[in-house]
Amino acid sequence: MKLKERISWLMGTVQQSLFPHLDECLSAPLAEQEKHLVKILELIQIERFVPVTANRQWLGRQIKEREAIARAFIAKAVLNYQHTSSLRNELLSTPNLRVICGFARRIDVVSEATFSRAFAEYAKAGMGGMVNDFLVKEHLGNELIGHISRDATAIVGREKPAKKIKKAKAPKKKGRPAKDEVREPVESKRLEVQRGQTAEEAIAGLPRVCDRGTKKNAKGYKESWNGFKLHLNVNDFGVPISALMTSASVHDIQAASPLMKLTSGKVTYCYDLMDAAYDAAQIHDQSRERGHVPIIDKNPRGKEVIPMAPYEAVRYNERTAAERCNSRLKEDLAVAAS
Repeated sequence: MKLKERISWLMGTVQQSLFPHLDECLSAPLAEQEKHLVKILELIQIERFVPVTANRQWLGRQIKEREAIARAFIAKAVLNYQHTSSLRNELLSTPNLRVICGFARRIDVVSEATFSRAFAEYAKAGMGGMVNDFLVKEHLGNELIGHISRDATAIVGREKPAKKIKKAKAPKKKGRPAKDEVREPVESKRLEVQRGQTAEEAIAGLPRVCDRGTKKNAKGYKESWNGFKLHLNVNDFGVPISALMTSASVHDIQAASPLMKLTSGKVTYCYDLMDAAYDAAQIHDQSRERGHVPIIDKNPRGKEVIPMAPYEAVRYNERTAAERCNSRLKEDLAVAAS
């Protein structure tokens, strides 16, 4: 079943069958926000992705309680609670939300420390990524996608930026080496190294600590922030196919290769759409090697740029899907790094 058909069928089923049943079971009618949360929980079914942990404190916990905590993990994001304490207070004071998440009684709501420990474990296990991968492969894996739009956006972090470690550079000798002289080989650039790596290997080589980044905004002015950078691949409807979080200082182009490999392993698509930050011969070549057509805005680098062909310019306009996705994440969902 295609994603659009699946969502339409599920929303109709939830609207006609589940909501009336919930209204009968609950002491108060569902609010619109609560209905929205129920729909999302029914669509992603987070319970099946609860990680099995070796932590002794978790071994004794019942599976139903772990599933309830996972549903609360989604509720925190959907209802935009910035702090775990706010979520727990709402669970204690709102019977509807408590039942939706799976806590039968007020006393069943776990402590804030347990919530925090569980949420950290879910994040470490990459549960969000597992859910996204499953949904993409389940509903889009057999479809032909026209364009994949690639872009990155700033994510402000709350922690202190990590200090940069400067590499000690050996003095470089000029001229040709002597007859018996052995010199250190030139270190390969990251783009060249990534070309022969798997997506996982390339991602492991990217820094992911909180640091300081600088990027030009849509008006051409430089903006700086402390935190991270979210790199996304989205389809023509703005659905994230692959995502990668790096340090804020990582250049957009360094995430292009692993994202391309991740996305190619999930879906079949035709065109890679990228802005001028990704304009490099290695990225063009890797896109073509995977059977895609790269349409990348030209980086002038101080030279005159030849405009895109009219058909390329029309397709390139589809890249706004990535910008709309970033806008929705930051404005509607208020995404921020914790």
